[in-house]
Order: sequence, then C-alpha cells, then structure tokens
Amino acid sequence: MMRIFNSLAIIFLAIVFMSCDEDLSKDFKIILQSNSKSFTNSDLLNGSIKALKDHEVSSVEIKFQDKIILNSKGLEAFSVDLSEFKLGNHDLKVNLKVNGEKVEISKSIKLLSSISPKLYTYEIVNTYPHDISAYTQGLEFHGDTLYESTGQRGESSLRKVDYKTGEVLNEMELDQFYFGEGLTILNNKIYQLTWQSQEGLVYDLQTMKLLNKFAYTDSKEGWGLCNNEKKLFKSDGTDKIWTLNSETLEEEEYIQPTTNKMILNQLNELEWVEGKIYANTYQKDGVVIINPDHGGVEGVIDFRGLRDNVKQHSKLDVLNGIAYHKASKRLFVTGKNWDKLFEVKILEK
Repeated sequence: MMRIFNSLAIIFLAIVFMSCDEDLSKDFKIILQSNSKSFTNSDLLNGSIKALKDHEVSSVEIKFQDKIILNSKGLEAFSVDLSEFKLGNHDLKVNLKVNGEKVEISKSIKLLSSISPKLYTYEIVNTYPHDISAYTQGLEFHGDTLYESTGQRGESSLRKVDYKTGEVLNEMELDQFYFGEGLTILNNKIYQLTWQSQEGLVYDLQTMKLLNKFAYTDSKEGWGLCNNEKKLFKSDGTDKIWTLNSETLEEEEYIQPTTNKMILNQLNELEWVEGKIYANTYQKDGVVIINPDHGGVEGVIDFRGLRDNVKQHSKLDVLNGIAYHKASKRLFVTGKNWDKLFEVKILEK
C-alpha cells in the first residue's frame, strides 16, 4: 500500500513540476490585421493579441522600438502610427502577466520607406590631382585642408593633404596590424576607424599625434565615419549605421538605411552633408542620401562613368571617398587608387 502511495505522490509531483515549466508563450499569438510582416512608415499597424488557451491575463504591455504603444489590464486591439519610428527590421514585443507569471512574445516587422528615393546624376566642375597609391577609405575637409584615411595592411595611413595640388602635407603610418578605414573630425580631434581590429584611433588635429583608442561594442567592423558636430555615425558593413556618443565613443543606437523596397547594407565611406548622411555603397558606382533620424534613403546619386576619367591601371578600385567643403558648399569625390579628385555638382534626373 505504501509503495502505491509513494508512486502516486511521485506522479503528482512530476505533473506539478511539468506544469510549472510549461511555456505559456505558446498559448498566445500576435495577430496583425493585414496579415503582413512588411509595412511602410505611412501605415497604421493594427492588431491584437489572441489567447489560444483559456488563461487569466491581468496585464498587457506592447512595445515597438522601446516605445510603449499599449498598456492594458487585458487583451484588446491596438493601433500604431508608424510614421514616428525608425525604418528597418524591428520586433514588436509583448509582455503579458498570465496566471501571475510573466510571459513574453514577439513578432518581427519590416518597416520600409513610403517614398521612392530621388535619382540624381552629376556634373564634373573641377578636377584635382590625387595620389594614385592611396587606397582611399575616409575623406573629410577641415577648413580648406583635406584629411584622408588610406587602407591595406602595411600601407594604411592618416594624411593631411593640399587638395588643390594633391601634395601630402603630413602623414602618420598605421601599425601593420591595422587596416585603415573611415575618418571624421570633431572637437579638434581626428577619429579613424580600423577594419577588423575592433577598435578606432583618436588623434590630435594639429599634431596628428595618436591620443588614445576606443573599442567597438555591438558593431561588427569599422567601415565609414562622419559626424553632425554633436555625435558620430559609423557604418560596419551590415545593414546598420551606429550612433556614437562624442564623449565616450560608445555605440548608443542605430538606424538601418532603407528604401521603399529594401534594407541596404555594405555602406562604406560616410559624409555629413547639410543634415543628411551621404554614403558610398561598396562595389557600386553610387552614393545614397540617408535621413539620419529614421534611416530613410531619400536619394541615390548615379556616379557611373566617373571612373572612366581616371588613369586605368591594374590596382584601380571602386568609387570611395566623399568630402563636403562646408564654407563653399562644394562636394568632392574620389576612389581607391584613383589619380584624380573630382569636384562635382549634383543634378536631379
């Protein structure tokens, strides 16, 4: 009799423990009215949370991009105006309190731009000499002086250049460990990325002496860099452009460059131009114009044919390098191992 009682007790306890370990998230589902995973920022996101089993739900919190869009004591429909959110891939997150327990469910949503990018072409205004040996990774003006970052292991450098003559006025060679990438200038300091070394370099603007280094955190690699005089923007080869705190250089958030059809990746050299981010697309003869607030791609500049105007040689590589002369509002572009720097005028097609 005692053995039978013990066996029943063991079965009862097993059932209790199994019920405690039950995954209640499987009993709930996010239902979107349009039954779609792709939306634009002109849409309303309408939906509800459906309970697949009978449970006591005492609270519901729905968040999108860390913004609470619904806080309720029970299951009810929700509606969200998507115009105020960043574009790209994001999760709709739901936090439930079910039978006294916390339950989390989520649904991935792709948020595209509601507008097509404007198409632009170019006109060459002036042509200047450029060091053909420079594997250009970053390009930026400070006043009338051009600063350039070059890549390739064992050949990477930071340069101060007279853009009119192409003369290198000062040059700092990077350790052979580094592959130089994008650069930007802020608060009398030069910030230079390295590719796969997971750290960036900080120099004094006047002396070009190395001051310190900073580590990447969530970003994968170092590609392009620019700033809006308050914070830095960093591309890493993925679909993200990261925002860096100008004091700590920590990655705080990101945008995803997005058109009305797709989320872009492999954005390389960056430049801040009149409130927008201009970005080279690696291996493409084009530059995209990005809204830094939500990531929407507002324009595409077609630079096809520009490479035909430089010396053709075996090491000639892609378009890469955008520099904006703020005082004169002039735009300059070049490429990897190009022998010319072009001042261009952008024209809408």
